[in-house]
Amino acid sequence: MKTLDLKKDLKAFYKTSAKKVEFIEVPRFQFLMIDGAIEPGKEPGNSPMFEENMQAMYGLAYTLKFMLKKRDEDPADYPVMALEGLWDARDGKFSMDVKDNWDYTIMIMVPEIITPALFEEALAQMRAKKGDLPGYARLRLDTFEEGPCVQTMHLGPYATELETLEKMHTFMAENGYRDLVGSGGKHHEIYLGDPRKAAPEKLKTVLRHPVAK
Repeated sequence: MKTLDLKKDLKAFYKTSAKKVEFIEVPRFQFLMIDGAIEPGKEPGNSPMFEENMQAMYGLAYTLKFMLKKRDEDPADYPVMALEGLWDARDGKFSMDVKDNWDYTIMIMVPEIITPALFEEALAQMRAKKGDLPGYARLRLDTFEEGPCVQTMHLGPYATELETLEKMHTFMAENGYRDLVGSGGKHHEIYLGDPRKAAPEKLKTVLRHPVAK
């Protein structure tokens, strides 16, 4: 059986240090993706659509993993990668304090061995087991190339991300970079901790912003 050690091979993109801010060039990767929007008066933690989308995303990610591992011809194993979120504001005024105007794309990186045919086969398996749930129709297989970025690791609850973002902006200013969030780029979070299981102060989140000189 072929084993893909994605977490080791892609360590530079998912295991950055909390002690420094760094520049990184992010190449094109393939992802499972779902687009959505936070409903008025809601936030990610209590949005019904966000919960639907999360269930669909994880369901498909694990269905694909085990489908490839158990197939008779060319079986392969790989780890399910971290959940990621691209966040933007519908009115162009992205703020960590106002959340019910957020648009988002949640995504999980998958290896190139996941083809459109395998994607459709996994979706069919999910529908056969659980019915045609609303989130399934929003799923897609797509690529995303982020390009030049600045990133660091944020430690602690999401509510304190502003402190880490200030460090990122200081690094950008000192190194001649311009933050593209708010002008075509999106605030990017990679969730290495599960808020349902970890204490808020122990959460680890990679924060990444696209930049230009």
